[in-house]
Amino acid sequence: MSKPFKVNVNSAIDFDISEAESAQLNSIKISDNTYHILHDNRSYKAEISSIKAQSKTIEVKINNNTYNVDIYNELDSLIKDMGFELGSSKLVNEIKAPMPGLILEINVNIGQEVKENDTLLILEAMKMENVLTSPRTGIIKSISINKGDAVDKNQLLIEFEG
Repeated sequence: MSKPFKVNVNSAIDFDISEAESAQLNSIKISDNTYHILHDNRSYKAEISSIKAQSKTIEVKINNNTYNVDIYNELDSLIKDMGFELGSSKLVNEIKAPMPGLILEINVNIGQEVKENDTLLILEAMKMENVLTSPRTGIIKSISINKGDAVDKNQLLIEFEG
């Protein structure tokens, strides 16, 4: 029994296709990136424009219409359901307090460029100093707290530009 792949076309159409179904596809390779496909007695010319292996995305032109196709296997789907994504860049735009505490030190200013893992601030919680570092390279857009402020869990502390 073959396991299905989840396929998404142009971020709009979702469907499942099994390994067996894909193996039964009537296709002939014409060149390195061009195929002739027969499906339901109809002929299609498929040209692969680009393949992004890390994100499992293929741009394919079928009869001169371009489609962006994302392919996910069972593991990819499980990882996505858990809230993680392989190969995704860190797009964190907000730093929120991971726990209630007291702001001991703020190491950045608005407009400052920071690199991934640079120290942003120190939060004291349960008599421990917690260093919060930058999850990505970026520019500080706003700082919502001041040194000495008491903060609640999930309170916005720092925001990055775009």
